[in-house]
Amino acid sequence: MNAGTGPPTSDDGGYPGYCAEHSGGLDELDTHLTRCRACPRLVAWREEVAATRRRAFRDEEYWARPVPGFGPPDAALAVVGLAPAAHGGNRTGRMFTGDASGDFLFAALHAVGLASQPEATHRGDGLELYGVRVTAPVHCAPPQNKPTPTERDTCRPWLSAELALLAPSLRAAVALGAFSWQALLPALGSAGWRVPRPRPAFGHGAQLTLQATDERPELRILGSYHPSQQNTFTGRLTFAMLVDVLTRAAELAGLRSQGTGTGQGRSAG
Repeated sequence: MNAGTGPPTSDDGGYPGYCAEHSGGLDELDTHLTRCRACPRLVAWREEVAATRRRAFRDEEYWARPVPGFGPPDAALAVVGLAPAAHGGNRTGRMFTGDASGDFLFAALHAVGLASQPEATHRGDGLELYGVRVTAPVHCAPPQNKPTPTERDTCRPWLSAELALLAPSLRAAVALGAFSWQALLPALGSAGWRVPRPRPAFGHGAQLTLQATDERPELRILGSYHPSQQNTFTGRLTFAMLVDVLTRAAELAGLRSQGTGTGQGRSAG
């Protein structure tokens, strides 16, 4: 913190909390988020990956910054992952874009009628989401896809603020994996929902209802295994399993397939 002289700088641990609290909308929140340098290990890793690059992407300029969520500001359904992939979102600048996990997720969203196309290759590829916002509890690519508890907690204000801004329309959320489930529940608590204690355990197909309060509408939470290659290659998560969870989530959120109209806003990637 700048010793009382002004807002924290982007490399200060207080930067996420301050900027999240003072953001008036998702666009402003995302702008602040992409400037964040609060976690030194994650900053060093995301920039190292961008400098060395993978051979297949050696001619590309990597994003190498925190990756914001994307989707319409009136989304009824949030899909929450883990963190950007080093050569996926960290390269393309969009969540779940340019990697195998994203290919699996967006194909499933398309099958349910919540995405305009089954592929997500780069920003500006024409992808639109219907009533869905895709985000994560950690916005920088972590080494070995494993954020530390401190990094997760430092990043939490971004997710809490995003959920609070979505609150007027948000009716359901899907947590992709145990890490997401465990990070999402306290973020929802910080965003104004009443989360039960002890917190329910994660499981594929797990479902939790957060009761409406004076400030927040009822919210349904569903769990799904993460569409990592480790899960999809071994059959722990099949395409049909993910489609089933997303179909139930869409129904709980009040969304219909794009063929009949979702009644929610759209977002171009």
